[in-house]
Amino acid sequence: MARAMTSDLPTRQPSGAAVARPARISALAAGFRADKRRQTIISIALIGPLVAFIVFAFVLPLATMLFYAINNPEVRNALPKTLVALETWDGHSALPPSAYDALVADIKSDVPPNVLAEAGRRMNYEITGFRSLLAKTVRNVRSAPVQPAEQQLVSIDAQWRDPAYWRVIKRNASPLTAFYLLSAVDLRPGADGGVTLAPAEERLFLSTLLRTLTISACVTLICVLLAYPIANAIVSIGGRFSAIMLACVLLPFWTSLLVRTSAWIVILQKEGIVNRALQALGLTDAPLELIFNRTGLYIAMVHILLPFMVLPLISVMKGISPSYVKASLSLGASPVTTFLRVYLPLTLPGVGAGCLLTFIISAGYYVTPTLVGGASDQMLSYFIAFYANTTINWGMSAALGVLLLSCILALYAIVGRIVGIDRIMGME
Repeated sequence: MARAMTSDLPTRQPSGAAVARPARISALAAGFRADKRRQTIISIALIGPLVAFIVFAFVLPLATMLFYAINNPEVRNALPKTLVALETWDGHSALPPSAYDALVADIKSDVPPNVLAEAGRRMNYEITGFRSLLAKTVRNVRSAPVQPAEQQLVSIDAQWRDPAYWRVIKRNASPLTAFYLLSAVDLRPGADGGVTLAPAEERLFLSTLLRTLTISACVTLICVLLAYPIANAIVSIGGRFSAIMLACVLLPFWTSLLVRTSAWIVILQKEGIVNRALQALGLTDAPLELIFNRTGLYIAMVHILLPFMVLPLISVMKGISPSYVKASLSLGASPVTTFLRVYLPLTLPGVGAGCLLTFIISAGYYVTPTLVGGASDQMLSYFIAFYANTTINWGMSAALGVLLLSCILALYAIVGRIVGIDRIMGME
């Protein structure tokens, strides 16, 4: 009977509010997703110009430099039949007669003269005189009557019997080459396919790289020794005098690099202000050689790069609480111990950032060493510009750029290992 009474009770239906609750939750979730999607789009739109700038100003130039350092199209474009004929030649056995026929066929083909000239210039990097040899051969082959290819080439120049010239042609069959990168570290491809050291009279770039790193390191060290007390004084003194000191530090930024460098030439020359002052004070009997040598180069570069060391130090020193130093002194530590064990470690991020920034800029300097330095003070950037602008050897210029970039990245890794990249970037 109880069961019957229960079954007769009406079934309870869900209220309207209970039905609408899931719908409201779904609508809120959809709104949250739409809002998050909108914020993502806005964020991408805001950082889009920055990403585009980084890609076009840094990524693409670096990628282009790396490409030109290994790109090798000249011989493949000019002598395709010759490269096919040399595919099976081992570089040491007798040259196949078909190679002579193929070279003559390539010269007589419709290959533009400028393409053959580019191939000759490319192979001239490996064997001096190859460019003139190929140019002379092209002139004679295209104007001479038909005759056996080997006899014709040897009659033009007996050097065509030398396997070294044919090995150079065969080495350039690949679209990519390590020749420029090897040359950047004074190495050459060997006749047996290996790598050999360049002749003593052609070893130039490793000594230039060492000189570049030495000059950059000395400039960075001098900047640290000068900038540390200057930055500490600016932070400690405060007030108007601090602002005046900071303005003096920033003063070099107000004039162009070329003007600042030219000014040092006037100041440091034999009849310049410095030599006249030294002689007037009786410190020297004759004018000192302060320009067009390493001394003048250090003076000019330190003057220009000093702000890049001072500003990171000021930024870090301002964030150090004076209570740390006071606490150390109150616990009985001497001022020297307090500086070495408390204050200096706290300023290391600024020192690391300043050293990194100063060294990188110094290593890439071109104008100042060219104008102020002597012939033996030219840095790697001089040769990068020389190959890019004078000889139009993009491959060698790019390879030297890759070498300099590799050294900078190695320095970045070392400083990051010692100081910590997070501390340098202010992320700690």
